[in-house]
Amino acid sequence: MVRVLAVADEELPTAHSRVLDMQVDLVLAAGDLPWDYLESIVASLGVPAAYVPGNHDPAIRQGAAPSGMVSVDEQVVSVAGLRIAGLGGCVRYNDGHHQYTQKEYDQRARLLLKSAQGPVDVLLTHAPPLGLGDEPDPSHLGIAALHKVIQELRPTWHLHGHIHPYGMHKPDRQLGSTTIRNVIPWQVLEVERSAVAAGGTI
Repeated sequence: MVRVLAVADEELPTAHSRVLDMQVDLVLAAGDLPWDYLESIVASLGVPAAYVPGNHDPAIRQGAAPSGMVSVDEQVVSVAGLRIAGLGGCVRYNDGHHQYTQKEYDQRARLLLKSAQGPVDVLLTHAPPLGLGDEPDPSHLGIAALHKVIQELRPTWHLHGHIHPYGMHKPDRQLGSTTIRNVIPWQVLEVERSAVAAGGTI
């Protein structure tokens, strides 16, 4: 099992001291957190880490990530023994960075699926699938293309942020065998390694 710390969207003043006490094997960041905050957590824990950008992250070149982290945006990477697929950003609602129309997400999803070459353990995105944990307002609408991504890649977990719970519990959603979880501000979970991810691990 891989013990995962997943973080997104909300930086908590007490979070850093609390995560230092956690025994985790991997950090996953689902966007909209300051890079220095992420870099501090990763450096303190000394474990591999993966990242996708959120819609409030600065404009970056494709594949860029905070120090100590690897970008999984639009690709599949083996990290800490897990195959992780990622799609950053959210559905377009203004002219900000890392925003895409549903049609553009269809295209991005096709590229991800083409490169995946088989199932993954975790799907890491900033926004949730359409109708599964999203909100009706334009800025928090879910991504329609993620339904097909989940169907084809069959991740055990789909972890996302973007939808702020404001202290309220957000229930897990289920799509087939995939559990969809809003990880804001942070969650710790255990993910079973699949045989598919046995080689090429970061």
